[in-house]
Amino acid sequence: MTADSVKALGGTALGLVLAGLLWTLVVATGQFPRELFPGVPDILRAGGALYGDGVLVPDVVASLRRAAVGFVLGAAAGFLAGTVTSSTWAGRRLMQPMLRLLAPIPTIGLVPLAILWFGLGENSKTLVIALGVFVPVWINSHAGFASTPVEFLRAARCLGASRWHVVTRVVIPEAGPDVASGLRVGAAMAFVLIVVAEMTGTTSGLGYRIYQAQLFSQADRLIFCLIVLGGLGAACDVAVTAATRPLTRWASEER
Repeated sequence: MTADSVKALGGTALGLVLAGLLWTLVVATGQFPRELFPGVPDILRAGGALYGDGVLVPDVVASLRRAAVGFVLGAAAGFLAGTVTSSTWAGRRLMQPMLRLLAPIPTIGLVPLAILWFGLGENSKTLVIALGVFVPVWINSHAGFASTPVEFLRAARCLGASRWHVVTRVVIPEAGPDVASGLRVGAAMAFVLIVVAEMTGTTSGLGYRIYQAQLFSQADRLIFCLIVLGGLGAACDVAVTAATRPLTRWASEER
């Protein structure tokens, strides 16, 4: 783990501490019922109860597995689509208009369709997450590839670079920061959509546990699961940032 990653995780932990202090002050005012605004000790006890019941760790593992599979599939498809729509005539004229129709559609609205197509199993959940990841990765990848300066391409061709070398040595490095941004947004979307995906047709996962806590008015459990989900999302963002640093190092060195 790099020093930047440690700093990012430390900042996240500090943010949680400050949020906990602010929450404690709000609860201490007594303006809100404790059933809806439980104190920090109550939230921690609820988390301990989930762990003691043996459901917390399996829920975390199940959610991470679904988010990871959806993220990988959506990110790969978005990257490939961005390459095609930015560099080929068919992609610009045929594929890009269709994807522009897909992009504004809320992914949550596709949940009923995914269930109709694939049922209540894992496939429908994977599809929902992958589609949510696909859109930001495609948009950012397309923007990055399409914005490569023409002068760079002409200079590479004048120096005798093949099409493969132009793509791998000029286009992809130039688009690296945009691709990395798309991957970070896609990772965040995976954790947003995992809650929606796990609310139907499953008996495990943080989304299912949040839905169950809402049904039984267990605000302490619900808030604890949200905190865990946020922590996992922050850790994954740090991981994606570290993994894509080779794509963005040149941009940071220019500043």
